Amino acid sequence: MQLPSSATVATVVLSLTLLLCATEAHNITHILAKHPQFSTFNHYLTTTHLAVEINRRQTITVCVVDNAGMSKLLSKHLSNYVVNNVLSFHVLLDYFSAKKLHQITNGTALAATIFQATGSATGSSGFVNITDLKGGKVGFSPADYEGPPPAKFVKSIKEIPYNISVIQISMILPSADAEAPSPGPIQMNLTTLMSAHGCKVFAETLLSSPAENTFEDNVEGGLTIFCPGDDAMKKFLPKFQNLSAEGKQSLLEYHGVPIYQSISNLKSNNGGMNTLATDGGKKYALVIQNEGEDVTVKTTIVTAKITGTLIDQLPLAIFSLDKVLLPKELFKAAPTPAPAPAPEADSEPPKHSPSAPASPGESPTDSPADGPSDDDADSGAVKYSTETSLVVFLSIWLAFKLLM
Repeated sequence: MQLPSSATVATVVLSLTLLLCATEAHNITHILAKHPQFSTFNHYLTTTHLAVEINRRQTITVCVVDNAGMSKLLSKHLSNYVVNNVLSFHVLLDYFSAKKLHQITNGTALAATIFQATGSATGSSGFVNITDLKGGKVGFSPADYEGPPPAKFVKSIKEIPYNISVIQISMILPSADAEAPSPGPIQMNLTTLMSAHGCKVFAETLLSSPAENTFEDNVEGGLTIFCPGDDAMKKFLPKFQNLSAEGKQSLLEYHGVPIYQSISNLKSNNGGMNTLATDGGKKYALVIQNEGEDVTVKTTIVTAKITGTLIDQLPLAIFSLDKVLLPKELFKAAPTPAPAPAPEADSEPPKHSPSAPASPGESPTDSPADGPSDDDADSGAVKYSTETSLVVFLSIWLAFKLLM
């Protein structure tokens, strides 16, 4: 059997590598950054944190408007929370390329949006109707809109087939539902919310600490709180009382992350995170990991599991935990057990005296430490997606078969 040339093998591997690249995640802000006429739309995708939601999804269409169209929306002086609702109404949960828009079956299609998926929309108000119009035009309108479609397709900005399509439409889609003033999380009382959902002890502890102000000050810009349940917090209170005032504040702030992280983001973005307690050399970092549907929050001392969601609504997310998070900056890790000594031969007398017993003054596990314990090894990890692993495996397998 004639062996294929090295060039043939290289071509196959290169083709599969290009397929791999095509499956990489998109970044909507990077796409729009190349088009200054959409800078305002791009800015509000970032400030509302909607860009994070767009980037984690696949098979979507983002309908953008130019800066002039955004000026009309901003002249209404809507809150950041409402602007998020309006823009999420412009993200369709299906892939529509320019070609597909002009080949809609029966001339019309109804597309769900992220606004509909949030549960904030009433009835069918979170759906967008797409209509193939006379003269090669395509119209967009809310599903419950009466009259001719108010927005028209202008042009395609970026197409990554079946992953994301970014298109320009002529104006912001009118939606009384999306623009309705609503009590966003920023108007909620954090401690009242936590107290009502099984985290009353943590909430009461927070109320008596300057850490409460730190939490409140970070809500508008985005905040994620990991709230220990009442049982876990009650068991921990004796150790908490032994901390200094500064230590108590740091421990409470250690349970907050200064960005909004939805549960879906936590499941897809594992790795280290800084907290509200992070201060220069004092890292106070934690690690997010997940197995299937379970999400855990890890420190060098303890691994806690997310047991429930109190609220997950931009810009605030609060999740309950089954344990209190213990930072290594305040607590000592459990000592690693020494390996058992190897059995000695009967014919040889012992050459060393037994090791001295551990000092009774050593701190027990989870007890407050005077200083941080030794730093961990690098906690960064390389994460491969299922698609990546599959493509790499197929590349190696196919190259091997060609060489057989």
